[in-house]
Amino acid sequence: MSNWIEVGKIEDIPPLGARVVKNGNVDIAVFRNNKNEVFAVNDECPHRKGQLSQGIVHDKSVTCPLHNWKIDLTTGEAMGPDEGCTGHYQVKVEQGVIFLEL
Repeated sequence: MSNWIEVGKIEDIPPLGARVVKNGNVDIAVFRNNKNEVFAVNDECPHRKGQLSQGIVHDKSVTCPLHNWKIDLTTGEAMGPDEGCTGHYQVKVEQGVIFLEL
């Protein structure tokens, strides 16, 4: 059974920006790229726990603000040569509203 929650409107997140959604004691970073695609990953780099929501978004990835690890927003996986995964979530946009599957 899916559990979709409403995050907000797509225009609430600026292009190349992020918004943090709290799920209990887990922070989830929801990103919007310059193609209006939306992604969600844990707001914690697998390297040193940097807040990915504060990183630089480019295409379908984000660069951690602490040590420049690049994270694939579609999978949550660190991109080579780095290794690790932060975890990712399914998202959908319906009539301009973002939904996140928990």
